[in-house]
Amino acid sequence: MKSYIYIETYGCSANKNNSEILKGILTQLGCKITNNEKIAEMIILNTCIVKQKTENKIKRRIQDISKQFPNKLLIITGCMPETDAKQIKQLNEKTILLGTHHFKDIINLIKNYNKNQLTISKQNQYLNYQEETKLNLPKIPNNKLISITQISEGCLGNCSFCKVRLAKGKLFSYPEKQILKSIENDLKQGAKEIWITSQDCANYGMDKNQLELNSKISLSSQNKSNENSSLKSSMNKRYQNKNTNQKLPQLLNKILNLNHRFKLRLGMSDPNNIYPILEELIKIYKNPKVYKFLHIPIQSASNKILKDMNRLYKIEQAEKIIKKFRQEIPNITIATDIIVGYPTETKSDHIKNMNFIKKFKPDVFNLSKFSSHKQTPAGKLKQLSPEIIHKRAKELMQAHRETAEQNKQKFLNKEIKVFVNKKLSENLYEARDNNYNVVLINSKNKSLLGKNTTTKIKNIGVHHIRADLI
Repeated sequence: MKSYIYIETYGCSANKNNSEILKGILTQLGCKITNNEKIAEMIILNTCIVKQKTENKIKRRIQDISKQFPNKLLIITGCMPETDAKQIKQLNEKTILLGTHHFKDIINLIKNYNKNQLTISKQNQYLNYQEETKLNLPKIPNNKLISITQISEGCLGNCSFCKVRLAKGKLFSYPEKQILKSIENDLKQGAKEIWITSQDCANYGMDKNQLELNSKISLSSQNKSNENSSLKSSMNKRYQNKNTNQKLPQLLNKILNLNHRFKLRLGMSDPNNIYPILEELIKIYKNPKVYKFLHIPIQSASNKILKDMNRLYKIEQAEKIIKKFRQEIPNITIATDIIVGYPTETKSDHIKNMNFIKKFKPDVFNLSKFSSHKQTPAGKLKQLSPEIIHKRAKELMQAHRETAEQNKQKFLNKEIKVFVNKKLSENLYEARDNNYNVVLINSKNKSLLGKNTTTKIKNIGVHHIRADLI
C-alpha cells in the first residue's frame, strides 16, 4: 500500500503521540506522510471530545473535507468514533472509523476497506474496548528532541461532566518495563525532553494495586468465607492506608536513573491522587532532571461544585498541595484548569474561583467554558445562560492575566539557563527554563536548536518571556 497520507491532530499530548505512532506504522508500510491534504489520497482526523467547541469544529471539518474531496478515503480516529459514530456516519457515510484503543490496527482497517471486507460487524470491532499498550511502536516524532510517553489509558474517575471517560474507559496502566524501554530508545535517538502523559498521571498503577488487593482478599477469604463483606472492607482500608500508591514515584525514580542527560516533564495529575504521595513527589521534583512544573487541575474552587462534578477531593487538599510545593520549590510553575459555568454554579461559587486565582496566582491557567455533553450526567442538567458563562470566563481570565504577569516579574533582567527545544521561524526559537516557562529567543545562530544556553530576560508577558542570548 503506497499512497500519500495527511494526518490532522486535535487535543492532548497523548493524541499527538498517537499521531506520531500512526505516521510510523503507515510509513513502514510504504506510505508517505504529507502536510498537503490536496495531494493526499487518504485523510486521517485524530479527534478530541474534551470541549464541545472542538467537537463542533471537527464535525464541520468532516463536512468540509467530504465536500472538497468526495473521492478520498477519510478515516476518523481518536475519541470521537467511540462516542459519536452515528453522527460521524450521518456527516459522511463513507468515512471509516478507528477507535482510540485500536491504533495498532490501522493497517488491518485499511486492508479490510480496500478488499470490501469492512462489514458493519467488522467496523464495530475496531470500536470495541481493548487494552492496548501504545509503546515501543514505530513512530515519527513531530519534534525529535521531545519524547511523548504515555504511561496509561483511561482513569479511575467518574466525573459528571466528562465525555472522555466514555471513550477511554477504565484505567489501564502500561507495564513499567515497556515504559522504560520506550524512553531509553527515544533518548538513544536524540530526545532531550521526556513528557510523561496520561489522563491522570498520578493514578498510574492504581489498577494494579486493586488487582493485588483482590488477590489478597481472595486468598484470605478462602479461610474466612463467612466474613467476606467485612473482610473486604477492612482489608481495603488497611491496604489504602498502609500501601499508598507508590507506582508513580517508583516509575519516575527509575526514569530519572536512566544514564542519559534529559529533562522530564510530568503531565496532568488530579489532586486526590497527588495528595497521598505529596512528600514523595516533592522529593522527586527536587531532582535537577525534573522540570519544576506541576499541572494540577482543580476544575472548581467550590467544594459544592466539586461534589456536584463528582470530583474526589476538596479544594483544601489542592490548596495544600500547591502551598507545599511552593514552600519547597519557590519558583515552581503551577498550572491548573477550571471549568466555568457548570450547571449548578452560583455567583458565590464563581467568587470562590476568582478568589482562588487571586490568592494562588497560577502561572498557567486552562479555562474551559462548560461543555454540555448529552451522554454525561451534567449534560442532562439545566444549563446556565451563555451570557453568564461568558461574563464569568472573562472575569477569571482577566484575573489570571494580572496575577500571572505579576508572577513573572521576578525573572526580569535575570540571567537564566534554558534548553532550546523548538525553532518557530527563521530567527525565532522557543526554549524552556528550569520551571518550564516559555522563553522566546531571537537569534541568527543556526546551531541553537537542541542546546542548553544562558539568556538574560528582557521582557515579560503573561504566557512567555523574551530573552537575549549571553
